Amino acid sequence: MSDRRGLLIILSSPSGAGKSTLAQRLMRWDPELRFSVSATTRAPREGEQDGRDYFFLSEDAFRKQVADGEMLEHAHVFGNFYGSPAGPVKQTIEAGRDVLFDVDWQGEIQIRNSDLGKHALSIFILPPSIRELHRRLVARGQDSAEVIAGRMKKSWDEISHWGAYDYVLVNDDLEATEARLKTIIAAERLRREQQPRLQSHVHALQAEFEEMS
Repeated sequence: MSDRRGLLIILSSPSGAGKSTLAQRLMRWDPELRFSVSATTRAPREGEQDGRDYFFLSEDAFRKQVADGEMLEHAHVFGNFYGSPAGPVKQTIEAGRDVLFDVDWQGEIQIRNSDLGKHALSIFILPPSIRELHRRLVARGQDSAEVIAGRMKKSWDEISHWGAYDYVLVNDDLEATEARLKTIIAAERLRREQQPRLQSHVHALQAEFEEMS
């Protein structure tokens, strides 16, 4: 048995608020952290690789995995399906490693309500302003003006769910937000529920106490 159970670390935000960049920085900070590679029905973007960035599935294949209970969470976003395979996540946290999720509020709810929900840590990333959010989306250069307009329209709906998360951070300074994230994760790893050996240790202390009485 590992000294601790892993956390399901959920990062959510509207597109452009910085969660993907923060997730990448967390992975560099802790090489033991595992990223939950999502499955999706959308087409690969330039440079993306199957199995590394996403598992690219047909809609029929995706629906079958959901029906078979093989997805920890799934959602329909911007015309495509996204989901997180359940089996690898459970194996990873039982081995004492954290799993990082880059999902929206729908995914956060499903993970929180799953059998593994008690090990979840959810963090929502807010932009400093709506104007800055739009500027970042344009600066990325990944999407057309029509897609950006759709993401902006969707952003307030996503932001409105901020109150369901354990922690909420305003990403007005990337370095400061990264530091706060690390502090949160370090503290949450010490939660009583994440330390499976504590109960046996307390029993040993009790036995020692009774022996000395």
